[in-house]
Amino acid sequence: MQPPLRACAAARPARSSRRASSPSARAPRPAPHPARRPAPLAAGGAAMRLRGRDPRAAPSSSAGVGDARRQAPPGRNPFVHELRLGALQKAQVAVMTLTLFPVRLLVVVLMMLLAWPLALVSSLGPAGREPEQPPALWRRVVDVLLRAIMRTMWLAGGFHHVAVKGRRAPPTEAAILTLAPHSSYFDAIPVTMTMSSVVMKAESRDIPIWGTLIKYIRPVFVSRTDQDSRRKTVEEIKRRAQSGGKWPQIMIFPEGTCTNRTCLITFKPGAFIPGVPVQPVVLRYPNKLDTITWTWQGPGALKILWLTLCQFHSQVEIEFLPVYTPSEEEKRDPALYARNVRGVMAEALGVAVTDYTFEDCQLALAEGQLRLPADTCLLEFARLLRGLGLKPEKLEQDLDRHAESARMTQGRRVTLPEFAAQLGVPESESLEDLFSLFDEGGGGEVDLREYVVALSVVCRPARTLDTIQLAFKMFGSQDGSVEEHALSSILKTALGVAELTVTDLFRAIDQERKGRIAFADFKRFAEANPDFAEEYLYPEQTRPRSCARTPPAPTPNGFCADFSPENSATGTEPVRKKLD
Repeated sequence: MQPPLRACAAARPARSSRRASSPSARAPRPAPHPARRPAPLAAGGAAMRLRGRDPRAAPSSSAGVGDARRQAPPGRNPFVHELRLGALQKAQVAVMTLTLFPVRLLVVVLMMLLAWPLALVSSLGPAGREPEQPPALWRRVVDVLLRAIMRTMWLAGGFHHVAVKGRRAPPTEAAILTLAPHSSYFDAIPVTMTMSSVVMKAESRDIPIWGTLIKYIRPVFVSRTDQDSRRKTVEEIKRRAQSGGKWPQIMIFPEGTCTNRTCLITFKPGAFIPGVPVQPVVLRYPNKLDTITWTWQGPGALKILWLTLCQFHSQVEIEFLPVYTPSEEEKRDPALYARNVRGVMAEALGVAVTDYTFEDCQLALAEGQLRLPADTCLLEFARLLRGLGLKPEKLEQDLDRHAESARMTQGRRVTLPEFAAQLGVPESESLEDLFSLFDEGGGGEVDLREYVVALSVVCRPARTLDTIQLAFKMFGSQDGSVEEHALSSILKTALGVAELTVTDLFRAIDQERKGRIAFADFKRFAEANPDFAEEYLYPEQTRPRSCARTPPAPTPNGFCADFSPENSATGTEPVRKKLD
């Protein structure tokens, strides 16, 4: 008999639209893969399915032989960076810390101080004023001096040679440069080399010295307090992009957050909404020891800076790909445009793509007494919800209605048409994928209560007890109590795992040996034992790593603000901040 949960390593191929356009309408470039499988976000490689049939794993018939390698999902979580130093590397860092590191740090600081007055004078005047064409002689001199100072700063930091491949297109050909993968604050190297504008959070301009340097490149600021800021940002990008080259090019990191460069996550559509040609730019750091990556779990900002300055030499490669001219279909569909550009960049990098996003990072790293394990399938569940156009922040408002409907079923399993009616969406292959996650044994029926439990976790990942209370109402008897098998179903679904032994936990809660526990009993036990999951549910596993602090808003750094108007962060849970 098969286990109730099954491995979902063979994820269903992502279905992407292929654009139909004339080859002469754009510059030659590698074609994006016709069928690319979404990669599971799991540190160990294989995520776990909730109850379900084996997904239809065969790739699209249009996939060529060369796509087979790309179909295999990456085995590393793109939001985790593990940095391990060997004995010789530790010895090198120790020696460099006492010798070269302080000298390098001093030169870096001096270069920034030297650049500050030049940037201050040049940035005086109205921020929205259109740059004069051609620039005045003194501005051209300042620009050359600032580029030289910034290059000296990177040189002092160990970036002795910046390899540049391809040709950078002028603003008249491509007003927007899309950079990926975004993995570190060292990604500012191409910004300082080109003096392109960037999209930055508005708070960045108030940072001493750095804020002045940022103002010099005429950035597009996004305000986290202005509810209308995202729309204004897109309009400003459109205005600059359609200015005929009067404004500097805008560099945008469409991933919206930092990853470890093992794959390309979903691109935010903001850079593609204007519908103008873009030039993809890929970044590589081909170093033996990766001291560059600064993502959500791993070394903090100061440690990354220290270790990088302690290396004899750090390599970086910047490759400008051919300008990508959108088809009419892509102009109408920014999400399609973003996917196709991502495919071209992934091909150039030789990495896979994944449909997971920054929001999945929030879910995976959310604090709570039931922290999601690395092999959870709830990330796949969240991805499928988005594919159906169901956003968790909106679904949360209907949680009580879904819970009441599920409670009324009293455990009766529902079919796909009933499931579609409950969700308010038409039957489709995407819905079948979601349905199959809960379809134990492939019988064509699911327990609606399990869907609601998974939905509650995705909508409010840090509110563990709220989810458990909701589950007790649905699974409980008239007095609201549940037996051990019901608790097992609740916790397996809440964690998105295949196997889970709850006997020890149930007995620890049921001290009176009644064979049933109420939510009040569970709550008292959880409050008295906040680490009960590590002790009773997966005691042999390593305790999930976490970062201690949370930022005031889900904008991970100044270079990757999500300014897509349809992706407002209002009402979302705060996420864990990168260390330092």
